[in-house]
Amino acid sequence: MSLADLSLLALRLVIGLTFAAHGAQKAFGWWNGPGYGNWQKSMEGMRFQPTALWAVVSIGAELGGGLFLAMGLITPIAAAVLVAQSVVIILKVHLPNGFWNGQRGYEYPLALMAAVAAILGIGPGALSLDAAIGFSLSTFVLWILLAAGVLAGIGSFGLTQAEASPTRTATEQR
Repeated sequence: MSLADLSLLALRLVIGLTFAAHGAQKAFGWWNGPGYGNWQKSMEGMRFQPTALWAVVSIGAELGGGLFLAMGLITPIAAAVLVAQSVVIILKVHLPNGFWNGQRGYEYPLALMAAVAAILGIGPGALSLDAAIGFSLSTFVLWILLAAGVLAGIGSFGLTQAEASPTRTATEQR
């Protein structure tokens, strides 16, 4: 067992469980989190439609992706999902506030995303379920997954930027 493998294990556990904890806050209201109902209302306020679907997607990305990353199981896929989620978090919530975390800026989610991208590029290490079952992907596929994560995040963000068509009143429909 190498120091690099122990370091990757520590990184995966801290980053993965941090994402999972944020997902649990949204899903279950743990640790002063909003819980599902309030999270769904937040998603509605951010103009994600259909709101219930995007609330589940965001919770699943953080809770599921975080747990899979922590275990080192299908790590590249978990990492791509977490990169996508991070892009949405940065663009939709934190970017308008500037860089610094103290002003609700994107410093913290950017650091989490960089750690996930590093794990994606380096691999989960020998102390992972991927290593135990012999799961690995080619470098080309890893690049594709990283690009897909970034593009999926941008695409998800873009869906909320389009103005909804105004609802016509009964008088306008006649």
